[in-house]
Amino acid sequence: MHFPEWLRSLRSSTGLKGSESEDLWSLLPSLPLSSSFSLLPSSVLGLGALASITAYWLVTRPRPMRPPCDLKAQSVAVNGDPSCRRSAILKDDTLLEFYYDDTRTAYDMFQRGLMISGSGPCLGFRKPGQPYEWISYAEVAEQAQVLGSGLLAKGCQPNPEQFVGIYAQNRPEWIISELACYTYSMAVVPLYDTLGLEAMVHILNLAEISVVICDREEKAASLLENKENGTTPKLSCLVLFNDFSQAFVERAKSCEVEVLKLEQLMDIGRRNLKDPVPPQPQDLAVVCFTSGTTGKPKGAMITHGNIASNTSSVIKILEGSFEIQQDDVSISYLPLAHMFERMIQVSMFCYGARVGFYQGDISLLMDDIKTLKPTFFPVVPRLLNRIYDKILGSVTSPFRRALLNYAVKRKQAELSSGVVRNNSLWDKLVFNKIQESLGGNLRFALTASAPISPAVLSFLRATLGCLIFEGYGQTECTAGCTFSMPGDCSTGHVGAPLPCAMVKVVDIPEMNYYAKNGAGEICIRGPSVFRGYLRDPEKTAEALDRDSWLHSGDVGQWLPNGTLRIIDRKKHIFKLAQGEYIAPEKIENVYMRCVPVLQVFVHGDSLQSYLIGIVVPDPEVFVDWAKDRGFVGSYEELCQNPVGLILEYNFHLIKVLTAGLNGNWFCLQQDVKKAVLEDMNAVGREARLNSFEQVSKLIEVQTHKLQSG
Repeated sequence: MHFPEWLRSLRSSTGLKGSESEDLWSLLPSLPLSSSFSLLPSSVLGLGALASITAYWLVTRPRPMRPPCDLKAQSVAVNGDPSCRRSAILKDDTLLEFYYDDTRTAYDMFQRGLMISGSGPCLGFRKPGQPYEWISYAEVAEQAQVLGSGLLAKGCQPNPEQFVGIYAQNRPEWIISELACYTYSMAVVPLYDTLGLEAMVHILNLAEISVVICDREEKAASLLENKENGTTPKLSCLVLFNDFSQAFVERAKSCEVEVLKLEQLMDIGRRNLKDPVPPQPQDLAVVCFTSGTTGKPKGAMITHGNIASNTSSVIKILEGSFEIQQDDVSISYLPLAHMFERMIQVSMFCYGARVGFYQGDISLLMDDIKTLKPTFFPVVPRLLNRIYDKILGSVTSPFRRALLNYAVKRKQAELSSGVVRNNSLWDKLVFNKIQESLGGNLRFALTASAPISPAVLSFLRATLGCLIFEGYGQTECTAGCTFSMPGDCSTGHVGAPLPCAMVKVVDIPEMNYYAKNGAGEICIRGPSVFRGYLRDPEKTAEALDRDSWLHSGDVGQWLPNGTLRIIDRKKHIFKLAQGEYIAPEKIENVYMRCVPVLQVFVHGDSLQSYLIGIVVPDPEVFVDWAKDRGFVGSYEELCQNPVGLILEYNFHLIKVLTAGLNGNWFCLQQDVKKAVLEDMNAVGREARLNSFEQVSKLIEVQTHKLQSG
């Protein structure tokens, strides 16, 4: 056999391209490529073995992901204006409203999943130490219909002007209750603890809510107290997931409030079963109230069309590179009261996939993840930071750290060529335990809600061996308006506009940001933008201009590749006494990377030359962090008095501005306090905060000072 003939046969049998066969020939430089060169039998055997190895490598080699567009031009200028852009995957300026013709509402998307899965698993839950139990799609649909019929029997009307409150932790009954409302075109109003008493009363009255579905008696009792005080006169029915006392029933009866177990209301619905009244895309689906630190909460009105367009846009972005499958499963632990978690679940339902709920205790989340083995992982930067810190903290020896760093670099090199996998040599040798700690089956993770460090994102993309996307948005645009592209492993941005949104930047002269330079306030327009704030035309006019552009209050910058970078915040800036402008949210996001910090609040005014704030230590890591620095004691001992750690300031203003912070006030030991401040300043220096942006003082404040403010 002549060598060129052998090479041609190898090319045809293995699918080698011409360039690849030439690369193969370059491995054998000593052999002349001549038509007169003939192979000996022994040489034929050797080259046959080489051909087999080459064929095996070609079949099993990792395939790079094909991005849906040119990663150097991920967005396109609209009407020639580079400050206003839309997704490059769209054919023209027509924005995407739905992906499938038969899925134009949240109700439609669940029905599609029901057709795909039928009796397959839908919602999962578990008892302590037990495996997950599953409720099928057919059972969820049946329970939603009978529950919705029960609500109608109790006087609710089958239209989008009927608001039903849901005040509960994530669990299957939450979704069944939501779907019950959608089955009869009613709208959901999620309630949650951190809203506070005054806000809760405001919401119940503004939305004229008569029925609230709760998980526990304690939450129902807090609502009943408002009724007893005469502050929520419309409230007439409380439906509970859990058991409740007879004393609570009698107490409710005395103020004309009926209390029912969820199963009781379902039984009423079975006896009065009604045909579904499906919603239309323009109908209201949910009213999400913000938990602002000042003023009354605003209720963002999200329609079914908003939900369908936003979900469809993510599906469109992933088209050809990633598809949700029926056996995929997501872990639900992020609050269902916010749109981020709900959009993940709607996407799962559309494909007949599964959603498993955590037990309700965040300290058991990792055990729930190991048991559930999710393929989908919606996550916030705070948790990713913890995972990152835990990985680095577990590598103590210089050799292991060097091996980890080398393995990360090798995986990052693969990522840069578009290869995403979890079966490489480095995954098996180095990253296996890390991946197993998250169940070992992750295919997809999405981080949103706050900025994430580029170093953390790049590191975890390598170690977790799955697709990790970053998105940006807010409730008013139904969760997301930008999303990172498949195949793009770069960091430091939040992706390009979703197919449902046009995004532009507008001038902010007082902050020296100008659209002509590609920077300014981020504005969004499209079918995923909300209708406005419930019964609040003044606030609606502040958010939506006459041309239907949503003004986000965030400051963004267009990058050369058509992606958006978040660089500042418009709405909350102030000037210090020396004339320096401060964007506190940027500083807070930096300090959140500090290991012992769970929450942080930064503030200042023009009469002072330094910043003030409040820091809440993370109870899960604070004791170990302090021990590593020579401070031994329990969380309570380290925080001598359960009051607060405060950076010097006016106490009354602190009370007002920090209404949204969770946890009790506390007062740290002096040396521990100094160590926390040093750690915060070190993180600030690493993030290149200016000296005037750094926190400079911590002082102790007694409880009565806060209370008497």
